[in-house]
Amino acid sequence: MRKSNIKPFLWLFLGFLFVMPVLTIAQSSLRFNYEKYTNSKGDTLNYRFLFPDYDTLRKYPLVIFLHGSGERGNDNEAQLKWGVMNFATDQAMAMYPAFVIAPQCPDNQDWSNFDENEKTREVRLRSTPAKPLQLVIELIHKLIKDFSVDTNRIYITGLSSGGQGTYDAIERYPRLFAAAVPVCGNGDASKAASIAHIPIWIFHGSEDSGINPLYSLDMITALSKAGSKAGLTYYPGVGHFSWLAAYSDPLLMEWLFRQHK
Repeated sequence: MRKSNIKPFLWLFLGFLFVMPVLTIAQSSLRFNYEKYTNSKGDTLNYRFLFPDYDTLRKYPLVIFLHGSGERGNDNEAQLKWGVMNFATDQAMAMYPAFVIAPQCPDNQDWSNFDENEKTREVRLRSTPAKPLQLVIELIHKLIKDFSVDTNRIYITGLSSGGQGTYDAIERYPRLFAAAVPVCGNGDASKAASIAHIPIWIFHGSEDSGINPLYSLDMITALSKAGSKAGLTYYPGVGHFSWLAAYSDPLLMEWLFRQHK
């Protein structure tokens, strides 16, 4: 009696299904060019750069994505681990063509520079920006000069320490950004009036043990008092990884790319 060859083919098929998403992610990451910005002082910032289907006769939005603390380093790879790949799918690039930069914060440095009291949840912005964020701002201005960037549609988003960096950036440079999406971060709520004009959508997990979700409640309360129309999405039963749901939400993409200064 002839033996069936179905079982080996079944395992081969299942293996293909398992590997296929990995290959898709790897291929999508190659859409981000490897770049390095160096200023006149010799300070450098690694970043990855996603181009739209580029037509020099029109201008395109610019998205800045700030990663979390776990992706710090100098490999110019780790910052693509979470979130930003959602901007590089076929669907996203077709529907929302944009320049996207994903800088990498060096080890032992941060995007934000503030004093924090975890007991009182008081956050106060220090007078000067952290060097990595300063380099990001310099890079933004360079890209505006070098490419057809729509300066009325510059967006910033980040997760965890990148969420903190998002607040830091819009509080220091409130006229630069057209919209902001801080994910599981915290910022200086006393600065709410200065950023109330910016469309902001905040995301946080209700059971986040990394960054207290009450920070987001404090911020949305302060923004609302200042006249902002900012929004807050709390994910019930979700811990620190709220970015998984946030950046996968098609409503977020649709909302972000229709914001203008």
